[in-house]
Amino acid sequence: MPHSPIDPADLTAALIRCPSVTPNEGGALALLEDLLSDAGFACWRVDRAGIANLYARWGTKGAGRSFGFNGHTDVVPLGDEAAWTVPPFGAEIRDGMMWGRGATDMKSGVAAFAAAAVDFVQQTPPNGAVILAITGDEEGNALDGTTAILDWMKANGEAMSVCLVGEPTCPDEMGDMIKIGRRGSLSGFFSITGVQGHSAYPHRAVNPLPVMARLVDRLSSHTLDEGTDHFDPSTLAFVTIDTCNLATNVIPATVRATVNIRYNDAHSGDSLTAWLQEQLDAICDEAGVTGTLKVTNTGESFLTPPGEFSDLIVRAVEAETGRTPVLSTSGGTSDARFVKDHCPVVECGLVGRTMHQVDERVSVAQIHQLKAIYTRILSDYFAG
Repeated sequence: MPHSPIDPADLTAALIRCPSVTPNEGGALALLEDLLSDAGFACWRVDRAGIANLYARWGTKGAGRSFGFNGHTDVVPLGDEAAWTVPPFGAEIRDGMMWGRGATDMKSGVAAFAAAAVDFVQQTPPNGAVILAITGDEEGNALDGTTAILDWMKANGEAMSVCLVGEPTCPDEMGDMIKIGRRGSLSGFFSITGVQGHSAYPHRAVNPLPVMARLVDRLSSHTLDEGTDHFDPSTLAFVTIDTCNLATNVIPATVRATVNIRYNDAHSGDSLTAWLQEQLDAICDEAGVTGTLKVTNTGESFLTPPGEFSDLIVRAVEAETGRTPVLSTSGGTSDARFVKDHCPVVECGLVGRTMHQVDERVSVAQIHQLKAIYTRILSDYFAG
């Protein structure tokens, strides 16, 4: 028996009421699994290392055309709960806005593509497969979320031809931006060690602080690049310098600093790591101190070149909003950085102004508009 159309705002509210602060599942994926199973999707829980993940497919495995959606149901912590003017998991609607943690990032996006997928396969069963890959570990370490799903897909012969990530992508107005790539993100953890001593006798110590200050200045003053065809210039920012020294009469033995680099396709994690090590070694040799560097790279830069897939999404956004979205690579990282190794991936979602904030909220009208965009994308994809 055909299902009644799914109200994406009602589904968003139900998901918000699941307290899925990362890495807790909170009932959100169980809710979606029930909904999708009832609609004829084959569902698998792809949990790993205590992280809950869901893979759902309507249609035949190995179908020639398979459209995938990716998103997450985990949310960031509440912050100061007393500062919220509404219950953070209450999903209250006021003045046309739905309030609650995850309203923007990104339970509304998951609700919109789940509702669109269910209604689409019920009303116009496509010649192909519709896939939903939903994780509970995007806001956390992201080690056992979308990567776990992709590993499971490879082991089980599952595949997406293309994938749309439903993260919020619009800075100001619905439909004003989609993402066709992302910058890479690398953090470098420096430690420089000298010789501790009394501040009244600095000649008997080797102070690592001026050395670190020179390193910070040298790196911060360096221009990494001027940008590339699809990316803004790479950025480098020091986020902390620390000695853990509370005394005013002690020269510390060690000073630490952390730098974060958001880099475009002119670089790789390896090339930047080598450059940071060269700079550290040079300045330590000059000063006669020792230094170490540890690097974590949470994702390389990537680009899905403008073409058939991005054009499909642009046309749907234009039809439903009247706006032509900018093709952007701005912002932080998302799970698209993992999906890009599997298939072409583009991000398209709603306005993200309040994500991660106290009193996070989303326009109810935009949730419905986003479902309409996703429905049109599915229809056009399988008609193409």
